[in-house]
Amino acid sequence: MCPSRRAFAASLASFAAVIACAPDGATAAAPTGPEPTPGVSLPQDPATVTPIAKTDAEWAALLPAGTYRVLREAGTERAFSGRYWNNHDKGAYVCSGCGLRLFASEDKFESGTGWPSYTRPAQADRVKINRDVTYGMVREEVVCARCAGHLGHVFDDGPAPTGQRFCINSASLVFVTVPTPTGGALPPG
Repeated sequence: MCPSRRAFAASLASFAAVIACAPDGATAAAPTGPEPTPGVSLPQDPATVTPIAKTDAEWAALLPAGTYRVLREAGTERAFSGRYWNNHDKGAYVCSGCGLRLFASEDKFESGTGWPSYTRPAQADRVKINRDVTYGMVREEVVCARCAGHLGHVFDDGPAPTGQRFCINSASLVFVTVPTPTGGALPPG
C-alpha cells in the first residue's frame, strides 16, 4: 500500500467518530473492493455544506482510476460488482471524493438492481439533483453537494416512505461503521 493510501486509511478511521458524532473507538469498515480515495483529507461533517472545487488534474492525481471514472466522468460500475450493494452493516455512507456524509444504512433497501439503493439522503442538502439526458434517456442524476461528484441516479420506483430509489455507485461511497451505546442506528444527518 502506498504512503498516501496508508495516510487515507488512518484518517478515515479517525474520521468515523467525527462524521457521526459517535463515541471513541469508531472504525471504518474494511473495504472488500477497491481501496477508498487515497490522500483525501476528510473534514469534519459540516452543519452546512460548502462546495469545494478542484481541477480535473487535481482529482485525477487524488482518486484511483475507477473512482475518478465514476465521480468525475459520470461513469457507472457494473451491477453486483460494487463493494456495498449487499452491505447490511449499520453505519453511514460518505462521499469517496470529499467525505461528506450522504446516506445512512437505515435508509438502504434491497432493490434487486445490483447497486446500493436508498430511500433518501442523510439530509436533503447533502445531494443535488441534475437532469441527465445521456444515452437517449431522461434521468435525474444525483451528485454530491460538496464536491459535485457523480453518485448515481434517483428514480420514482422506491418503497415508502419516499417512493424514491437513490441508485448509487459503490465507487462513489466509503462506508463507515460506528458503534452506538444502545447498538441501534446512527442519529440522522
